[in-house]
Amino acid sequence: MTGGYMGRLLCVDLTRGTWTDREISEELARKYIGGSGLGARLLFDQTRAETDPLGEDNVLMFLTGPLTETAVPMAGRYAVVTKSPLGIWGEGDCGGSWGSMLKRTGYDGILVVGRSEKPVYLWITDEGVSLRDAGHLWGRDTIETDEMVKAETSAKAVVACIGPAGEKLAKMAIVLSDGKHARVSGRGGVGAVMGSKKLKAISVYGARKPQIARPEALKALVKSFVPRLQEATKAFGAYGTAGAVIKNANLGDMPVKNWSSGKWDDEKLKKISGQTLAETILTKKYYCKGCIVGCGRVIEIADGPYAGVSGGGPEYETLGSFGSLCLIDDLNAISMANDLCNRYGMDTVSVGASIAFAMEAYEKGTIGKKDTGGIDLAWGNKDAALAMVHQIGRREGLGRLLGEGVKRASQEIGGGSADFAIEVKGLELPMHDPRSMGSLAVLYATYPRGACHRGCSYQLERSGIAELGYEKPLERQRDEGKALINAVMQDYAGLFNSLKLCQFVITQLKPSEVLQCLNDVTGWDMDLSELMRAGERASNVKRMYNVRLGYTRKDDTLPQRILSEKFTTGGAAGYLPNLEKMLDEYYGHRRWSSDGIPLPSTLRELGLHDEAEVAARMFPDLSRN
Repeated sequence: MTGGYMGRLLCVDLTRGTWTDREISEELARKYIGGSGLGARLLFDQTRAETDPLGEDNVLMFLTGPLTETAVPMAGRYAVVTKSPLGIWGEGDCGGSWGSMLKRTGYDGILVVGRSEKPVYLWITDEGVSLRDAGHLWGRDTIETDEMVKAETSAKAVVACIGPAGEKLAKMAIVLSDGKHARVSGRGGVGAVMGSKKLKAISVYGARKPQIARPEALKALVKSFVPRLQEATKAFGAYGTAGAVIKNANLGDMPVKNWSSGKWDDEKLKKISGQTLAETILTKKYYCKGCIVGCGRVIEIADGPYAGVSGGGPEYETLGSFGSLCLIDDLNAISMANDLCNRYGMDTVSVGASIAFAMEAYEKGTIGKKDTGGIDLAWGNKDAALAMVHQIGRREGLGRLLGEGVKRASQEIGGGSADFAIEVKGLELPMHDPRSMGSLAVLYATYPRGACHRGCSYQLERSGIAELGYEKPLERQRDEGKALINAVMQDYAGLFNSLKLCQFVITQLKPSEVLQCLNDVTGWDMDLSELMRAGERASNVKRMYNVRLGYTRKDDTLPQRILSEKFTTGGAAGYLPNLEKMLDEYYGHRRWSSDGIPLPSTLRELGLHDEAEVAARMFPDLSRN
């Protein structure tokens, strides 16, 4: 096998309690790279349109990339790929050290199918694999599980696990690794898929290293760009993503009161900012494996009602979802909510968004205390929000419904609540407003797992990437050019997810440097065109995965609140994105039909013949194009 890859995947069948190795060919690796790109190919091939996301036929994949556990910095990540319980393409991305340690066991990834009759966990080393009873772990939170599994396997092991929310199949359940440092694969309910298989945890420990084709050249290349990356990411190191709170709020990017207001009080924002976090409860930084930035926050609350909360601190998305979205200005209370979500194993974005939705429903009288179990879900009520986190995590009371997400909750509650259920394809929006940066409109509408900003189009509204043709950033509150940058950046960001590079350096690390890192590791002679082609190929496979499930242009939409309610105050005032215009342009750039279906000719040019047959069979008229 080529450099950078261990050359094999571990395939586990939990129904039979067996496992085998599967080789990765160089052709497959070169076409799909790794991570979510390779996952796209495997998931399309191994599931069907009728596959039940929570059934034993679904496959749950944990995949590294060719740069994982090499000298390339910012590459210690792994992807979790599956059919989401939202009924769509499912993809999570996680940092920490679990991905690197998995690679050290001699595997590039794990594919899990079937369902165990009783709770189990996997113990994987470079000497072998075992499947162990996890009955005593079932019901334990993620931090307890991490500690107990390490005690039973190795103190040097790294554990990925689910909490009670995943066991109870909440559709916002996560997979958490690295214990109290809480690195998470957090969106789309991948933890529920793991729970449906009765798989509580995967513990990994090994000492193998991938071969590097040109180690001296790689060492020199890394040495040439590391100082620049360190200088460019100083703010991340000092304050983490939480440092963006005030800046993003001033741009109108950070949503307020369930996306209904353009501005929040400056003093309240300051109270929950990364700068305040650093001055009060921060104890040290956390570095993922191979990281040179250290954006992870390690906190400890010493006194007050939340005394004893410690470990991974809240990031920007959590400060937005529990803070400005719910109008809660108590940093310690938000940190408590973050800790509870980590322990239950839940996505803080979706949990906070669901509580904000419930607060608006409560304000409008759509639900009352009889529905909340007596909880006063008034805006800004931190105690009520924390109580609802417990309900969602335990799947009790109203929390059982909110754990399904705001789309399902609004369908059940009715009373016009769909008007303020802020989601796309069932996934709640991350904490960035398309009325502040227009590219987010088409990004949220077209991203394969639903509303998600990991396509990184907005980066070209903040800075340029010269080697991709963007010397300067685009004006953020306008439609022009936003469709094209989505096509370009979704492919390029997808490559980061395949290589398993951290997206925090996506504008600092030059595309030519990314390419050379890959070539030095693998020994390939790939050019930038071929690399970008791999990103485009993966984007089209993911799109066709959703098309096969019945998703078309009708599903590429945004909440009406985002499309029709224009702000008069704040940094996002005066602009509404013209989504339909941008979709037309985006589909054109992608060489898809006007209904958002990749043309068979486009797919064949990318070598995607199976996908082309699916498109031609489902949409016969496209074959004429």
